[in-house]
Amino acid sequence: MNKNSIRNLRPADALNLAFLFFLTLITAVFYRRVANPILLIMLYSGLLFFQALLIKIRNQNRLVNLTHDLLFPTACIILVFDSLERIVHYINPGDIDPLLIRLDYLLFGGHPTVMLEGVMTPLLTDILQTAYSSYYFLPITLGIVLKAKGNDKAFDRSLFLIMLCFYLSYLGYMLMPALGPRFTMDHLQSRALEGLFMAAPLQEFLNRLEGVKRDAFPSGHTAVTLTVVYLAWRFEKKLFAVFLPVALALIVSTVYCRYHYVVDVIAGIALALFTIGAGEKYYGYRIKNTDY
Repeated sequence: MNKNSIRNLRPADALNLAFLFFLTLITAVFYRRVANPILLIMLYSGLLFFQALLIKIRNQNRLVNLTHDLLFPTACIILVFDSLERIVHYINPGDIDPLLIRLDYLLFGGHPTVMLEGVMTPLLTDILQTAYSSYYFLPITLGIVLKAKGNDKAFDRSLFLIMLCFYLSYLGYMLMPALGPRFTMDHLQSRALEGLFMAAPLQEFLNRLEGVKRDAFPSGHTAVTLTVVYLAWRFEKKLFAVFLPVALALIVSTVYCRYHYVVDVIAGIALALFTIGAGEKYYGYRIKNTDY
């Protein structure tokens, strides 16, 4: 892949290649500290190879295009997120939870997750836990709708901004690791989060999927969801009308369900604004100045 071909890559592809290379470099630099560095290097190298292969053979058939546009980016985001469990705490063991707890207390005069016990009901817990879990489907739904309508320009822009938001949140976890209140504040909670029938299986599924990661600050759920809502508002107004109430419930759920401090949510809002502002500007520049 020569210099000109790299410059003319789809922005989302260039971003993915750059972030995978960055993770490979981080793993090499902290080789003696990260957990299972050989596995990590194999994972990132494999993803880099597969991304390069998809770029080379794209537009050959529908299956290749589907993999290039939807399946691989989704798998890449999930696999990279999962790999952070072997990196974050090992390269930066200083969790910032005590600082986040103090900031929340200064803002509210108490601990928000504890204060919310006053409005907690099984039905509300089911609703908000379901809303929290919808985070994994909102970006995919937007992508499928844009692709189904043949709006490739909107799809490519959306894919870039969503991936940028994900990867910036991952950088945040590395720089400012935090476990979140479900671990650090559990001893202060007087009531367990109990739903009617949805909350418990969803909690168990997410615990298995996400494991124990330092992924509280900033709130990626907030940042990515707001970015997706913005893109739906820009390109799919009907979908925006469906997404908006779900997104609002999801943001409330991040604190109610004890995954995040309120300051995480504030940081997530700031990250979404930065992603949209800087990402849109950069994307416009790339489109204007390349052959892609």
